[in-house]
Amino acid sequence: MTVWLAFVLFLLGAVAGTIGSIVGLGGGVLIVPGLLFLGGILPALTSITPQVAVGTSLLVVVFTAMSSSLSYLRQKRVDVTSGLLFFAASGPASILGAWFNQWVSAGRFQAFFGLFLIAMAALLTARERMRPRRIRWHVERTFVDPLTGQEHRYGYNYGMAFAVSALAGLLAGFFGIGGGALMVPMMVLFFAFPPQLATATSMFTILLTSTLGSMTHLVLGNIAWLLALFLIPGAWLGGKLGSWIALRMSGKALIWATRLAIAAVGISLVVEGLGA
Repeated sequence: MTVWLAFVLFLLGAVAGTIGSIVGLGGGVLIVPGLLFLGGILPALTSITPQVAVGTSLLVVVFTAMSSSLSYLRQKRVDVTSGLLFFAASGPASILGAWFNQWVSAGRFQAFFGLFLIAMAALLTARERMRPRRIRWHVERTFVDPLTGQEHRYGYNYGMAFAVSALAGLLAGFFGIGGGALMVPMMVLFFAFPPQLATATSMFTILLTSTLGSMTHLVLGNIAWLLALFLIPGAWLGGKLGSWIALRMSGKALIWATRLAIAAVGISLVVEGLGA
């Protein structure tokens, strides 16, 4: 591997880790398309299939999530109890998603991934025109915004929490993204989580879910270890940087950052997937 390619991979990991940590997505939304793009233009990386991109991405997401979760835990912004509850459903589902991924072609994978991201961006846009739905909650908690001092009340219904978490885990294993692209908007819209708390708790859940999902991809032989070796250090530093930036951003800014990041990548993937 050349020095410049190693630097590109490090940079990809750093950018993905930073953005993923800021918006609670884990970073896979950039690593997966980034690896597929590199595989399409570099003869040395033609062995990167969607399955390898997903498996490698999910392994890198483990380190992004670990880095940012440690920072968020020190900032006392993680609802650990809720995160463990969400993982109880998302963890096993991530294994199933990783298994399904092996039968999808490159073009279809990119198109499906892109449409999924665009749908998540649309959901976040709709949130500004919708009030959080009043659902009968089994759990109710409060969170004090460290920037404004404002107290927020949030909670969730066990059935819906398990259903959303299971779907997020399934998509995490299938797309290699960690699951935050679904968890964050669902936590904000249906569970009334403040964006800062949703981001931090999502990263904690992603840490657990991506660990289990990446183990499945390891068994299936879907991890490119040499690529991961250069992606992981960048992702680790990006996770630290992203959690530092997120602490200084307002909830509205976090939502805008999430929307723009996933919509841009989604549109690009649909165009590439349809042309494949």
